[in-house]
Amino acid sequence: MANKRLACRECHLVNGPDAQNCTQCGSSSLTEDWAGYVVIAHPEQSEVADEMNVTSAGAYALKVR
Repeated sequence: MANKRLACRECHLVNGPDAQNCTQCGSSSLTEDWAGYVVIAHPEQSEVADEMNVTSAGAYALKVR
């Protein structure tokens, strides 16, 4: 069984399966309960990043529960 990656409930960044805190915002509120995945390479040029309030490149969950 594969380890599930963890999404941050605060900023939606997808972190590694062993993360204790979000590598972007530092929140300890991480969950395996998320859906959808988007990789944002150039947030300053991305309408999706603008809608999600993302300012840093990375992989983000679209829906976090």
